[in-house]
Amino acid sequence: MPRETMKAKRERALAGAARMNEHYPAAECALHYGGDPFRLVIAVLLSAQTTDAGVNKVTPALWERYPTPADLAQADVRDVEGIIRTIGFFRTKAANCVRCAQMVVADYAGEVPRDIDELQKLPGVGRKTANVVLNEAFGIVEGIAVDTHVFRIAHRLKFAGPSADTPAKTEDALLKLYPRECWGPVNHQWVLFGRQTCAARSPKCGECFLADLCPSRGA
Repeated sequence: MPRETMKAKRERALAGAARMNEHYPAAECALHYGGDPFRLVIAVLLSAQTTDAGVNKVTPALWERYPTPADLAQADVRDVEGIIRTIGFFRTKAANCVRCAQMVVADYAGEVPRDIDELQKLPGVGRKTANVVLNEAFGIVEGIAVDTHVFRIAHRLKFAGPSADTPAKTEDALLKLYPRECWGPVNHQWVLFGRQTCAARSPKCGECFLADLCPSRGA
């Protein structure tokens, strides 16, 4: 097969984006954070290699015990471990939660920074988390949050090539492909699509609304 031109790939991507908007017009963050940017930071931090449902089961008790960044900054890490112990890597995440709260209080006067570089200075916060927080909490779109779902779908759709073998490289490929106005909805929509249709194992290609746009269908 001839190599797909960037123009053709972009047209395919935009067609897919239009269908995503039709199927998921109100896609939103599945993590419960009560509209509080700091709680969103902590919830996304906890969600690494853990389901959103699993995070939502432990955060109510965490917020009740430590309702503000200042409260969490003074927490005993072992107590936080006890609250979140049902999720993966709970010890590392508990330590990061407390250290993150301490930095927010000490360096940012208790307010979550609205800058992608400053956000990534927080313990446990990488570019994916920073993108989610900026987009969801502040309506600031600086990039596309690439989690396991977005990474998988980008490669199945051949929107990212074999050399884009990290989340950062995959994000770069997507940013070059999509116009900026399309960046915001990608993560929430693709997460839903990944859970419902384009699963890691046994994707439902036969009922996929992107099947005719997907080079990997049936593979």
